[in-house]
Amino acid sequence: MHLADGAPQVNGKSQTEYGQNVTVALKKEEQLEKSSVQKLSKEQDIVLKTFRLLIADLCQQFKGGHPGGAIGMAAIGVALWKYVMRYAPHTPTYFNRDRFVLSNGHTCLFQYTFLHLTGYKAMTFEQLKSYHSDRIDALCPGHPEIEHEGIEVTTGPLGQGVANAVGLAMATKNLQATYNKPDFDVVSNHTWCMIGDACLQEGVALEAISFAGHLKLNNLTIIYDNNQITCDGSVDLTNTEDVNAKMRACGWDVIDIEDGCFDIEGLVEALNKARAATDKPTFINVRTVIGLGSAVAGNAVAHGAAFGEDDVANMKKMYGFDPQSSFVVGEEVRNFFEDLPARGEEFVRSWEKKVQAYEEKYPELAADFRRRVEGRLPENWKELIPAKEAFPEKATATRASSGLVFNPIAQACNNFMVGTADLSPSVNMIWKGKVDFQHPDLKTTCGITGNYSGRYIHYGVREHAMAAISNGLAAFAPNTFVPITSSFFMFYLYAAPAVRMGALQHLQVIHAATHDSIGMGEDGPTHQPIELANLYRAMPNLLYIRPGDSEETAGAWITAIEAKHTSTIISTSRHTLPQLPQTRRDGVSKGAYVLEEVEDADVTLIGVGAELCFAVDVAKELKSKGIKARLISFPCWRLFEAQSLEYKRKTLRKHRVPAVVIEPYAPNGWERYANAAICVKRFGHSLPGKAAYKFFGFEVGTMTAKISEYLNNIKADDILRQEFVEL
Repeated sequence: MHLADGAPQVNGKSQTEYGQNVTVALKKEEQLEKSSVQKLSKEQDIVLKTFRLLIADLCQQFKGGHPGGAIGMAAIGVALWKYVMRYAPHTPTYFNRDRFVLSNGHTCLFQYTFLHLTGYKAMTFEQLKSYHSDRIDALCPGHPEIEHEGIEVTTGPLGQGVANAVGLAMATKNLQATYNKPDFDVVSNHTWCMIGDACLQEGVALEAISFAGHLKLNNLTIIYDNNQITCDGSVDLTNTEDVNAKMRACGWDVIDIEDGCFDIEGLVEALNKARAATDKPTFINVRTVIGLGSAVAGNAVAHGAAFGEDDVANMKKMYGFDPQSSFVVGEEVRNFFEDLPARGEEFVRSWEKKVQAYEEKYPELAADFRRRVEGRLPENWKELIPAKEAFPEKATATRASSGLVFNPIAQACNNFMVGTADLSPSVNMIWKGKVDFQHPDLKTTCGITGNYSGRYIHYGVREHAMAAISNGLAAFAPNTFVPITSSFFMFYLYAAPAVRMGALQHLQVIHAATHDSIGMGEDGPTHQPIELANLYRAMPNLLYIRPGDSEETAGAWITAIEAKHTSTIISTSRHTLPQLPQTRRDGVSKGAYVLEEVEDADVTLIGVGAELCFAVDVAKELKSKGIKARLISFPCWRLFEAQSLEYKRKTLRKHRVPAVVIEPYAPNGWERYANAAICVKRFGHSLPGKAAYKFFGFEVGTMTAKISEYLNNIKADDILRQEFVEL
């Protein structure tokens, strides 16, 4: 409650208006309850009331949060956690558990409260009450985070969770096709994804929904909290489509639940039917009322603000609770959920017993299954990478080098799921004998088919969903799957939100990005990445690596595969590059290393990726003019920053020798490592690769002249040495 213009106000309304709203809400609630009372047992009724009041109290405590959706979804949660979902609160990492994704992550109290009620040990009552508090050890952040017990993926940016759930379901399908036998279903879990109205407006969700329908992922269920409200108002402000028809057109079965606030029996029946689906994913359209029972029920105001003390008190009166008491969870409610930990441990024991019997009957397959469960690669994976002398001596595009390095690993190591956004001919990620991940009954016009055991994924032109689905694959279990995505580097701008979410969650996803410079040529500025590297170099927990030839590409892949809790972008060229005798794969792991040392050097040249060879050639030209240049290869900033201060100083020698970086990207950030840059500050140009380099001044003669002039200038003006100069 607050005062404005001298008049008493409640939730921004006069007391009279507020009282009318409360009366309307109470009548609506009574009508809903009367129409649904026959569907609820006494225990279910008190659980729903307790849950809804607990959500209201949790938001009111610190006067913030998102109460409305969680309150409206209460019956869905009871149906799922009490009756249908298979999980183990006391063994939260149980491998064969059902996966639950809360795509509408702002309703996180829905999940946190059920984690507490069902017995997850970490989610104590005090922890539950930490929502929106200043506790730095809180397990109830404003959106679910993967690090916490019972949370499968971090959600918040809407639609991401839908794509994550598709990845989780694909992981199950692949493991089933690889390891299950007719007499042993060692993998049998289901993926449940909770969404709201807004998730169905996000492009990444729609990309993933289309793809899941195409793949016929019958082990995936989306539960749609259809309250017809978003932040701005009612959904029909922006969406008037037939959602059910849209989902059916995408290849989903649709089940309607008209009374999602109370019809627990109907919800359980729908959820069980979805689990039993045989040929399609299931979309359950559940009509609910946001903020049910509050004065703002059914209104956008219920979405993201506490209801206010008077409103919460009135809700408690309506439900027969003491309006002066808060955070009340009675013994009857505790008893309702008390059997779930024991039920979960029985799931665990039964599964482990099944796996033991499986190991006796299929020892070799079971040993491989155990390795995957434990997230281990075959021990010899590094031996599969060609030695430096085995690479072609001729000029080779690093996108081709990437295939030479990684394809033998992908062929031999089934942890890797490799995908492309409709660019198979360009990204070089196909290995001999690869099988596509497809529904086994698919017949295509082009003749490409596959099955669920396949590990090559044609994502279609869906870069954003590709990266978000890969996050789901990676999140299934630590390193059981190592997803690889591939596309042109420029199109990782489309994928950027999902790449960020993977890095945020410490997921090992490797993105193979090609066509990474103006040297890619004729497709022009729409395809030439000038600024994008800066985004990824700045992104925490992400390695952006630009290798300069085949040997450095080997180093990039080794580094990415060994980075078990980090996402990586390996950024490669479309055009051919000379193979340099000085490069070292182990140097890549340091982020930067000395390619050629000169003790009394006049300048340090920093070469990066596809332009490393330019630095080598410029150094030779400078030498012919009596200027001594030392050479550094600098494939990855973040790896370099992880090195010791002594190593960084010894490598750069910036305090004694001026350094010039050569890279046709925006120069921002290089001032940390260099005194000057030959760079690009405008969008690219549509020319053949060599002509584009010439147009932007990336020719040996031009660069040599610029560096020579710069060195003369700093001799004449010592202060210039302290400034960053764009040549």
